[in-house]
Amino acid sequence: MAHAKLTCPDDLAAFRGQAREVLNAYRARVLVCMTGCRARGAVALGQAFRAKLAGAGLDQEVAVVDVGCHGQCSRAPLVLIEPDEFLYGNVEPEDVDEIIEETLRNGRPVERLCASENGKVAAKRDDVAFYKHQSHQVLRHCGRIDPRRIEDTVAQGGYEAVAKALCSMTPEEVIDEVREAGLRGRGGAGFPTGIKWGFCRKAPGNEKYLICNADEGDPGAFMDRALLEGTPHQVLEGMIIAAYAIGAGRGFIYVRAEYPIAVEHIGIAIEQARACGLLGEDILGSDFCFDVEVRMGAGAFVCGEETALIASLEGERGMPRPRPPFPANEGFLGKPTNINNVETFANVPIIIAEGKERYGALGTEGSKGTKIFALAGRVKDTGLVEVPMGATFREIVFDVGGGIPDGREFKAAQTGGPSGGCVPAEFLDLPIDYDSVQKVGAIMGSGGLVVMDDRTCMVDMARFFLEFTQDESCGKCVPCRVGTRHMVDTLTRICAGEGKPGDTDELERLATVVKTGSLCGLGQTAPNPVLTTIRYFRDEYEAHVNEKRCPAGVCKNLITYSISEETCKGCRLCKKACKVDAITGEKKQVHVIDTPKCIRCGLCMDVCPFKSVLVS
Repeated sequence: MAHAKLTCPDDLAAFRGQAREVLNAYRARVLVCMTGCRARGAVALGQAFRAKLAGAGLDQEVAVVDVGCHGQCSRAPLVLIEPDEFLYGNVEPEDVDEIIEETLRNGRPVERLCASENGKVAAKRDDVAFYKHQSHQVLRHCGRIDPRRIEDTVAQGGYEAVAKALCSMTPEEVIDEVREAGLRGRGGAGFPTGIKWGFCRKAPGNEKYLICNADEGDPGAFMDRALLEGTPHQVLEGMIIAAYAIGAGRGFIYVRAEYPIAVEHIGIAIEQARACGLLGEDILGSDFCFDVEVRMGAGAFVCGEETALIASLEGERGMPRPRPPFPANEGFLGKPTNINNVETFANVPIIIAEGKERYGALGTEGSKGTKIFALAGRVKDTGLVEVPMGATFREIVFDVGGGIPDGREFKAAQTGGPSGGCVPAEFLDLPIDYDSVQKVGAIMGSGGLVVMDDRTCMVDMARFFLEFTQDESCGKCVPCRVGTRHMVDTLTRICAGEGKPGDTDELERLATVVKTGSLCGLGQTAPNPVLTTIRYFRDEYEAHVNEKRCPAGVCKNLITYSISEETCKGCRLCKKACKVDAITGEKKQVHVIDTPKCIRCGLCMDVCPFKSVLVS
């Protein structure tokens, strides 16, 4: 479809009608995830569908659509068939013929590609436990539309909220609606969005800026990436409304260069929105003018902090500065600036289009709406998860994620990325919102959720996360630069079996100094993994320091492998797996590990079918 310039809400409505006619011309759609699933062969899969549908003469009846993330990444590549709603996982090009014959010709599911729930086939998407326990609000169109086609977005109601805000609401009314809806910033701090916008609106000066923080640096987190890749126009729409509310004429999307698909898709979206008159001069016939530019960051974690991000945008080294003044008064080029993250902007069109009451019906008293999490680690079903604020760790890990694999036990969950905290099993039923997680020493953060089982060493986990934040420290302030270095060195010694009495107390003291004395949020939250693991798993620290023992069997210098005489069958699998020939024994005889020769790689334990390899 040609992208004609839309000069009023009626033009937008007409465009929506045309777009829906095009979509309705197909009796079925094959929705192939073409973002994260690319790593598992989605490109070849999409090509196979198009070629075989054309060969079968069905290409005019069935559309193959490249879409964003479906969510259940553990079953990638994923394909959703509309209107049947059959969801297929681990699909390969060789499966396409069967899908065409069984599903697209005869309306039957290909059961071997469906999820299994308690031994029963769950063919339809909403019958799969991973989706059944979610509430897709922000993600409602992710995986349903082609993110490179503005027509798909408009057909689903895209830019209706912009038309409503610009043509029937004042900026103050927009701010009040967002504030009363209870939207809090999804970037980590959870500051009320409407109040933040109000500060910038009231700041003196006619030149104001709006920034979308897409510098998602938490290891394992991909919430913002998925939104930019799967529903870029939704993010743009939220930015346009925010810019109108605060009076900004220019905006930036600061996205890390490691997100090439996100950069590509948001770039296409910006060009299409400009062509349609949804960006630029006199948007939808109003007198409001606003345009957006994409800027790529070099991947510095500290640039997720507002003032460091602004410094980077200005061409300076990404380092934070003291606040006040806050960006709302003195931000980009010294002008009033508002910064929100991707997920925050993606919530805004829902609030404006559907109203504060409907939005506020989900969530808790102090945290409204939903939250998107990147569920990773020792959990059966990993992926992108959206649940109401207040959902518990148990609901996310066990109901959505399917629990802990291999019969292991849940030990802890790291929330909020490397600057978050480890929440132990005793808080599995804790509602997750901005206030409750702080009470147990963690933070909500942007939405990373890493699950750990009983094979995880909490001392080593604290070392891993602190090593990341120490490496990413800009070095501007002494508490963060020097304090985190000392903490990492101490944790490294403890994990190496060189811990000394008093190390745990010294770590707590240093953590307090770093937390209270650092300049920005990176240093202020960096000690959280250490403080929470000491608080809830102090016995593991004491075992490392006093007993020179790693209870989880992770820290190599503190473990010894042996083979049980009672259960070893002499199958020789461990001997074959050993890379340094440290295992001896004849076939059907008990094997023995040469401890001085053993490099403690754990391969013998992994391959033993009788669980005869012991660690002490």
